[in-house]
Amino acid sequence: MAWVIAIAGIVLLVVLHEAGHFAAAKAAGMRVERFSLFFPPTLVSFKRGETEYAIGAIPAGGYVKITGMSPEEMAELDPELRPRSYYAQKPWKRILVILAGPGVNLLIAFVLFTVVLMAGTQGGATTISNIAPQVDAFVPGTTVAALVRHDPAYGRLRLGDRIVRINGRRATTNGIIATIRRDKCVGALTQGCRAADPVVFAVDRHGVQHTISIYPRYEKAYGYMMVGFDLSASARRFTLPAAIVGSGETMWSLTSGTVTGLFHALTSSKARRQLHSIVGITQVTEEAVALGPIYALVIIGVVSLILGVINLFPFLPLDGGHVLWSVAEKLHGGRVSTQAMWKFSSVGIVLLVFLVFSGISNDISRLSGN
Repeated sequence: MAWVIAIAGIVLLVVLHEAGHFAAAKAAGMRVERFSLFFPPTLVSFKRGETEYAIGAIPAGGYVKITGMSPEEMAELDPELRPRSYYAQKPWKRILVILAGPGVNLLIAFVLFTVVLMAGTQGGATTISNIAPQVDAFVPGTTVAALVRHDPAYGRLRLGDRIVRINGRRATTNGIIATIRRDKCVGALTQGCRAADPVVFAVDRHGVQHTISIYPRYEKAYGYMMVGFDLSASARRFTLPAAIVGSGETMWSLTSGTVTGLFHALTSSKARRQLHSIVGITQVTEEAVALGPIYALVIIGVVSLILGVINLFPFLPLDGGHVLWSVAEKLHGGRVSTQAMWKFSSVGIVLLVFLVFSGISNDISRLSGN
């Protein structure tokens, strides 16, 4: 069942991407010849009005075919159809139609991340924090959640102890950390030296209050005093404005990481081994679905964002390539030939195909257990 949901989710992202192009083209008065999920050969199709709707055999995306998508096609076009063709429109209209597809994907990611942050679940906070550490998805607490063996707090504090006061003052997360780090050793700060004065903890342990004095030790690697415990943290329930900001930060972190990762994959075999094809992406999505709806929403948001970002790369036949040439035409003041477009795009497409096949090879190796 998880596989079915995962595949359906990815298919839906493709459909919505193409629906963005379709709706924008119709709104701009362009003639849409075909709306296809997947690529030819065509498995099934039907026609409604002037548009043919189809499902292809190759599950590698989808496309919307607008009349007159190239200068060469315009030369052979029926004069009656030219006014509604793609290349008969002003560059800004063409750019809006092309950006509508990836724009839908980016909007989906933005909405899903916003919803997850507002839900305030532990799983959602953990997943978002892993993607974008700068997003403060947790509210730190004052309960002891972990102890480091052989450190000063080990054997003195217990898991679940709630620190209520520290050195006589009401305990807060920042206050606990600051109080411990402010302590000083008797002499010079050397690795493992003991503080001159203890830190006094008042803790609530199963409803009974205990007072415990612990001498911090200096950890040279960190540059401050420590006692050796971690505090609990609960998922932060974001308000709508805060969730919008957090979603934007998450998207920026993912976008920059995706672009940087792809560039690194071109030069590093280690980075290339981390790539996934659609097979691996589906498997990751299926695993997220199995973990629960919140994880699934985050992963679908991630896939949607990556789909949108990659489509904005400035190479034909990607959306970014069409945008680039519309801008070039506007700046140049005249048509740019298809030959020139593809000549420029060929290097980028070769590199992208290389990365796609690397991802497929990685997934085959993973699935075969190698």
